[in-house]
Amino acid sequence: MNSYSNNAAWNDFNDAEDQREYALIPPKTLAKVIMAIRPGGYDDPSQGWTGGYATRSDKTGAIYLNAKFTILEGPFAKRVVFGLIGLSSPKGPEWTHIGRSFLRAILNSARGIHPADNSPQAQSARRIKGFADLDGVEFVARIDVEKDQNGDDKNVIKTAIQPDHKEYAVLMGQPMRTPSQAPSAPTGTPPMTSAPAVPTRPAWAQ
Repeated sequence: MNSYSNNAAWNDFNDAEDQREYALIPPKTLAKVIMAIRPGGYDDPSQGWTGGYATRSDKTGAIYLNAKFTILEGPFAKRVVFGLIGLSSPKGPEWTHIGRSFLRAILNSARGIHPADNSPQAQSARRIKGFADLDGVEFVARIDVEKDQNGDDKNVIKTAIQPDHKEYAVLMGQPMRTPSQAPSAPTGTPPMTSAPAVPTRPAWAQ
């Protein structure tokens, strides 16, 4: 129950706490996150974009998922990072390719699928019925720092950490699955850990 019993809290702010300033999360921080999609109301059933999840930029015509990533555990729990996942751009196919690669890595991370696993079970796990399946998905992310459109530093999520990463199992809190058809890494060679980067907002998507 709120300790304020009258309207004074919203008329007199002298006793309010000082505004908190959050330092940036250090680059290359790994954390388990939950993704929420902020609906933009744009649908294109021919592309499978239904439910109003996609957003279309009136300025550029670019279409994307407006994602919110909330950190679930660790020293930065409850901190939020925002980002765009590209679906389509009038400028060319790169925006689409990067977005699809990032979503593939998110599904691998969320569902414990090794990126090299092409078994029928793994392929099925990389399929979704619609964007609603991505809303609320939990996965391991790498948090980095980039410049925003004003030249200020901000946190971004560019990479989904997949089961081939040595810290994946601990961060997800579950045993790492060993795919039957995935090639093992040579002795002494660290596995590939990076997924394709997803730009936060290209110049043409401003």
